[in-house]
Order: sequence, then structure tokens, then C-alpha cells
Amino acid sequence: MVNIVIHDVAPLSLPSGDLRFRRWKKENPEASSSFSTRLPFAPLRLRFNPNPNPNQIPPSASLNPSPAQRLRQTIFPRHTPGSRMLAASDAPSTSSPGPVAGDDDDRVFLVQHRWWKEAQEGAGIDAQGVPYASTPAGGPTSYGMKVLSLIMNDYTAAFTLRKADDLAIQPEAPGKAGVRSYALVAADLFEKARIWHLDSLKSNSKNVLLTEEASVNIYPIMLRVSVSRGTNALTVKISKKDNSAENFKRANKILVPDPEPVHIWDFSGRTTFILMNEWNRIPQDPRSSDQEMPLEIQFYDISEPTANGASGKKDELALTMGSSALSNGSMMDMDLDSSGGICKQVGSGLIGLDNLGNTCFMNSAVQCLAHTSKLVDYFLGDYHKEINTYNPLGMKGELAYSFGDLLRKIWAIDGTSFPPRQFKARLARFAPQFNGFNQHDSQELLAFLLDGLHEDLNRVKCKPYSEAKDADGRPDEEVADEYWGNHLARNDSIIVDTCQGQYKSTLVCPLCKKVSITFDPFMYLSLPLPSTATTTRTMTVTVFSTDGTTGPCPYTVNVTQSGYTKTLIDALSNACSLRDDERLLVAEVYNGSLIRYLEEPSEVISLIRDGDRLVAYRLPKDSEDPPIVVFKNERMESSLSSFGRKSWKNFGTPLVSNLPDTINGRTIYDLFLKVLTPFRALKDDMSDVDQITGKSSPVNGTSDIEMSSDAAECSSINNNAGEDDIMTEGGMEFFLNSERFPNPRMKIEMDQTVTVSNPKKRLLVSVSWQDNGLKQYNLDSLDSLPEVFKAVLFARRPQETCSLYACLEAFIKEEPLGPEDMWYCPGCKEHRQASKKLDLWRLPEILIIHLKRFSYSRYTKNKLDTFVDFPIHDLDLSRYIRDRSRQMLNHYQLYAVSNHYGGMGGGHYTAYVYHEGKKKWYDFDDRCVQGLEKEDSIKTSAAYVLFYRRVQGGSSLDTETTTTTTTIV
Repeated sequence: MVNIVIHDVAPLSLPSGDLRFRRWKKENPEASSSFSTRLPFAPLRLRFNPNPNPNQIPPSASLNPSPAQRLRQTIFPRHTPGSRMLAASDAPSTSSPGPVAGDDDDRVFLVQHRWWKEAQEGAGIDAQGVPYASTPAGGPTSYGMKVLSLIMNDYTAAFTLRKADDLAIQPEAPGKAGVRSYALVAADLFEKARIWHLDSLKSNSKNVLLTEEASVNIYPIMLRVSVSRGTNALTVKISKKDNSAENFKRANKILVPDPEPVHIWDFSGRTTFILMNEWNRIPQDPRSSDQEMPLEIQFYDISEPTANGASGKKDELALTMGSSALSNGSMMDMDLDSSGGICKQVGSGLIGLDNLGNTCFMNSAVQCLAHTSKLVDYFLGDYHKEINTYNPLGMKGELAYSFGDLLRKIWAIDGTSFPPRQFKARLARFAPQFNGFNQHDSQELLAFLLDGLHEDLNRVKCKPYSEAKDADGRPDEEVADEYWGNHLARNDSIIVDTCQGQYKSTLVCPLCKKVSITFDPFMYLSLPLPSTATTTRTMTVTVFSTDGTTGPCPYTVNVTQSGYTKTLIDALSNACSLRDDERLLVAEVYNGSLIRYLEEPSEVISLIRDGDRLVAYRLPKDSEDPPIVVFKNERMESSLSSFGRKSWKNFGTPLVSNLPDTINGRTIYDLFLKVLTPFRALKDDMSDVDQITGKSSPVNGTSDIEMSSDAAECSSINNNAGEDDIMTEGGMEFFLNSERFPNPRMKIEMDQTVTVSNPKKRLLVSVSWQDNGLKQYNLDSLDSLPEVFKAVLFARRPQETCSLYACLEAFIKEEPLGPEDMWYCPGCKEHRQASKKLDLWRLPEILIIHLKRFSYSRYTKNKLDTFVDFPIHDLDLSRYIRDRSRQMLNHYQLYAVSNHYGGMGGGHYTAYVYHEGKKKWYDFDDRCVQGLEKEDSIKTSAAYVLFYRRVQGGSSLDTETTTTTTTIV
């Protein structure tokens, strides 16, 4: 808690251009204009809480403050959560001209004094500044103390600011040799100066310092300022704990007066506030006299010293504008090309990116984009003028600025690998899913980055409203052009020009056959891999007879992943040699009951989990399906939940049989004994009953099926139970149940007539087994049904291979929508599981192809290591384009690949990039960049995202020339 007392005898001198004074003056027009120079204050004690609750109002706060109180509140604004101190791990601000200052912007900017004086004189900004001269202050004096401070990571640089009245009397010339001069200005004054420089640059770029059109950076620097009692000197400390490592070094280089002196002119009034705060403290305050106050400044850097010192070695992009080029603040002469446009001298681009901790996914995607020639030409040129800061869907241009700076560093002359911290920080700010240091998907990052860059660079400031219309029988060419025109009316950027295409989407209702055709844009193509693991599914179903002739036999079949219940039943019918006069009733078993019947032929099998247990009953086929009886077995068991008391519990698999026209208790009893025939225990060897359940080898649902030898045993097992005595009625009891209300039970007597009132024609009967009845049958096989699919751990699959064209065929193949993607049919007025087909209509100049190696479902996730044979020199997509009206060459060349090595639990991303200047492929593995000897080595099963560019005429990777003059150093 800090106490601040303001007395009448200590008037405050405020700069007339101070933002707080002008804001107070605007709110209090009745105040005298003499307040602009000297402001008398009544005694006032303020408390400063460094961590306040912004929603908490002090009890003494007035809801209707007086003009004097409002002035005090303006001069001493409450600390807000937004004005936090930067931790050492925080990334510096992205390179950008900075957001437009608003009326409530309390930031202060540190700019070059020469830059400020030019704008002040040119724009007529009326503001008086207080000059200060800096001298070195105390700190770690010995070499050992400095080393210890660095090891403890708490090294602090310090210097002293003292008023230099002689500078006010005899102002120094801007840019005086041997002196570093800066100005501290408020946000609104900084914005005025920045706008004036921009306007001046447009009219005459030779007479002013380059600002926005060059590489301009804004870095937040946190300072700690204290005042020694009885002096006018300010002690300023720069702590390594408060700033990132890069900003700490930068602050020391520009502010610490060693060896050159530093002069700072304060036009913001912040130093006056700090001095006044110290003067008016209570004399009896027992606290230390060197109370520190945090001060965050925004350093506006337009002439950063070269990283290689005085050697003059350029390590950044040299950007030519007019007749001079700016390279890290130093000017060098260059010639314009014949067209009079922008000429670039760039490096080789073979610069790696440091791994910040599981950021290989980001490095891989960035390297592929950073070597896309169209984007390189754009971001090395004058892209700032297309920044759209008003787009609510964008990031106020910050993502574009950050990516542009990152790309320029990659293409810097004589550059070396560097950590992309600024870009990572901006990325995490706008996409929290990429925050931290977890591994992510490079394709997901690529999708967000391209979409974000498009919104930041969208040339459309005001998006018109457009309504999508259905085709309604119109020609596809007309409808496609209408959709594309509506899209371009709202979206126009370098990303749209380069990376966006259009495909045709056709939906067909399965009932009313309504056809809906739309034409949608795409940024990339996500192609499925036609692997057996993704296109087919292995399923095991146990088949039961309903006449007691055979025992239960499991059959394993292969069906399509996107198949229906009818697909499964057809494959199963072939596997079990189903006769023409038979049908299959498939159901799911859980806890001794049939919980679901698969009777809807159009139901997708994707709803069936691998851990489920399915049964199929062979029933006689009839024109009208007769009623059936479902026997559910139960026996007395004790459980812990009932404290050892016995109760009736379900067990085994229910058995099914057809019902005759007339039904009574004796009929039900005889039917049950009939279906129990295969389970009768042998008199001689009771242990042989384990052979009831047979197994079959996997078969294909579309090929010829042969019954296994185990199934033959199942069919003949009933021959061993023909001569046994019929079990007595005392071994079991029958109760009539309801599917909706299973608890109320009614005992069935032998002579009792039973009617089937269920509309589904199913009679549910519970069979209560007595101990003497269970001894005569072996029902253990009913408790050991196999699962639909049992995964084998560490099972090795053979390497699968497919071509990229096969992936395209799978992409445009017609398939049904999933149950979670139901389509609302305008004809039926209901949601339907329609069939969908995609066709390529128009292709972009840069075609990005995403291979869907990662598959996710509700219960499983998997990565496919299928080797995809993709063309390098000639990807011909002519036969896949439905639009024949355009005479465009649809041949593409590969120039970059994003790779993923490893599995679902973890992995590593790299990138292969073709270098047009070196005529060679390079492997970008984070900071390591090395050439590849063989071109075919880029074809691996790790290829994840492919980057193609359209071949213009007869050009190829070896002969294409870029549109701008590029010098490879």
C-alpha cells in the first residue's frame, strides 16, 4: 500500500500536451485555462494497491466526484489488470505499427527524439517536454557479483535520470553524434506523430524516416522507478525478471548510458507524476525512501542496431523503397528494377527455427508456407497497406504483421536459426489451443494460420450481404459463378488469390430423392486414405438356430466402414450359408438381455462399437413375419450389494423361437426344451460341452464363403442329445414379462392360454432356473459370446500402399452422411441421412493436400502409416475437374511436404522444401537444415501435408522463374 499526499503548497506543473490534463479539461470546461501550467491541489491522501479488485469500489469513493477529484483520478488512474508486468518468459510485442490510440489509451511510447521533433514541427503538435540526462547508477560492481546475478537470473541494470535544464535552454540538434536521444510521449500524441510520418512518407519518402512501410517494431519494456528523498533524481532499474530475455538486452542497449550518454525528453508527464508522488509522501512514513513504482513503456524501434555490431554485416532483409534500402536501421544504396517497383535482395531462406518445446509442428508448417513463392513475394513487399484492422473476424493485423516479420527473418541475408517466440506468442494469444508446449497438429495450425492471414489481409472493408441460392435446375456453370462471385464480394486477399478453390457438393435425399447442389470454397483438400483399416471393418457375430438343430457358432466377416445394417446381414448370410427360406434377426446382447434389434436396413454400422456383443437368430422366412418368443434366463445369485442375500439375476444369452398360432404354457415349455437341445450335457463326459462354440476364419462379405470345421461340429452336436430323458417341469418356471416394464412378472401355468398383444410380435418370457435344472444343461457357452472386434496389442500390420489418385477417387466417391451430420431435406421437411458427393470445380494456384492419417471416432483413435505414392513433377488433375468451360492447365508440381513421424501418443514434425535457387530439396528439422541427395527420398509414409503449385505453361521445378528479381546470397 502506497500513501500519496498532495498539499496546497506543492503545485504541480503539467505539460500542456499531457493526455490526462486534456481529458480532464474536456470533462470540465468550466475550469480556468490557467490550470494548464500550475494546478493547486487541496490536501489529498491516495492509496495505491498493486493488486486491486477492479470491481471493488472503496467505501469513501464518491459517485459524483467534483472536478478536482476527477482531475486527481485522471492523474492517478487506478491500476488495472491489463497493465501487468511482463514476466521473463513473456514474448515481446509483434512487429507492427501499433494499434490506433483511443481516448482511454494510457500507454506511453519511447521514440527517437529526431522522429518526434520532425512530427512535432511538421504537424504543429503543441507539447512541452521535460529534459533528462542519464548517468550510470549503482548495481553489481564487481565481476563476481555480475556473474552471480546472471546465474540467479535476477540481474538488474540501473541508471539515474536528472533534469537537464541546459537542454531546455539550448536544445540539442536532433540526431547529435555520440548522444542517444529519445522522447517519452503519450499514446494520442504518438498516434498523431505516426500519422504525420505516414502521410509524409507517401508524398516524399526521401525526407523523412521510414516508419510503417519499413520493418518497424514495438517492444514493451517494464521499468522500476524510484526517487531518493530530497532529490530530483530518478533511479531507473531494468530487471531481467520483469522482461523477456530479448527485451532485457534491447532495453540495456538503448537506455543504459554506457558508453554513450542518453537524453530523454518527457512529453507524457509520467516523470512529473512520480516526482510529485515522492514529494508529497508523509514525512513520518516508516518505509524505505527508495519506494519503487512500475512503469511500462512501449519502445517504438525504427532503427535497431545490427546484430553483428559495427562490422556492418547485414543479418536482416534489405528492403528497397524509393532510392534507399533499410536494413536494421542502416541505409544502403540499391537500384530499382526496370518496372520501377520493389526490388528485393534476400538471403537463401535456408534458415531453421529453434524448437521452443514441442513446437516442431509449427516449424514444419511455417517452413512450407515460408517457401511458397507467391507468399514470399507478397510479404517481402509492401503488404502493410493491405492490413485490415477493422475486420471483426481478424486479429487487428497482428497475426499478419507477426507472420511477415517471421518470414523476413527466414529470408534475411546471412541469417542463422532463431527462436520464433514472437510468432508463437501471437499465435497463442489468438488461438488458445496452441498455448503452452503440448504437441499439436501441423494441419490444424496451417488451417488457422491461413484463415487468420486471410482475415487480417482482407481487402473488403465492408462485407455485403449475399444469400445462397439452390441450383433449381440451372446450369452448373451459372450457379458456380454466382457462388464464387458472392464469395469474392466478401473475401478478397492474397490467400484467396493463391490458395482457395471451389468444389461442387451434391446431396440426395434417400426418400424423396430431392437433389441439392451447392458450390463451396476450400482452402485445402483433406483426402482419405483408402486403407483397409479405414475402408473395411472386421466384425464377429454369433449365429443361433431357433429350432434346436445347431448350437451357437461365431462368424467373422469384413464389411465396409460406411456400410449399413443390410450390408452386415448380407455378409453374415453368406458366411453362415443361410437358406432361401430363412432370415436373420440381429440383436445386441447386454447383461443377459436383448437391448437392441438391428431391424432397420439403412441404419449405419458405425453405431456398433467394437466392444459390443451381437447375436443373429436363424428364423423361417414368411410373407408375414410370425410372432417370436424370447427366452431370458435367470438364476438365484448372491451379491455384495444385497449383503449376501440371494436374488434372481440374468445370465447367458437369450434364446429365440417362432411361435405357433395357438399358444399356452405347454407350448412355451416345449419350444424352450427344443431350443435347449444343443446344450444338453453328455452323460459320459460332462466336460465336452465346451466344444459347443466354434470359430471361423475371417471371410470377405462379397466372396465365396466356406463353413469352418468348428461350425460343422456345431451342426451335429444335437445328435448326442436325442436319447436323454426329458427334464421335469420342476427344474424351471416361466414368467411373462414386458419389454417396457420388465419388473412386474406373471407366472405362466401349463394350461394357461397366452396371447401376443405386442405390436412388434415379440413375447418376452423369463425362465427361472432351479439348481436341479441347471445340472442337466451346460449353459456356460451362453456367457462367453465374443466381442464384435477384439484388438490385438502390438499386432504388426503389413505396409499398405496407395497412390494419391486413389485418395482423390475416395474423396469424390459418393457416401452417406453420418448420423451426426443429418441433412434437413426441404422436400421432406425433416432431417435425413442423405448421400453426399463432392466434385472439384476450380483449383487454386497453390494446392494444399492434407492426407487424413489420423482417424478419430467416439471410442477409438488411430494413425495410418500407409505409404502414399504422390507425384513430384506432374500431378495431373484434369480428369477430376468438372468445369470444362475454363481452358486452364491443371498440372501441378510439388514444392513442400510436412511430415509426421511417430504415432498418436507422440511424434515429430519435419518439412521437405524444394529450393528454386539451389535446384535441390532440403530437409528442415527444426533448426537443422540439410540438403537431400536423392529426390525420391522425400516419398515416405510420414508425408502428411503436400504443397503443390500450378505449372504455368511449360515451366517445371527446374525451369520456373519468379515474378520478381531475386538474388540468392
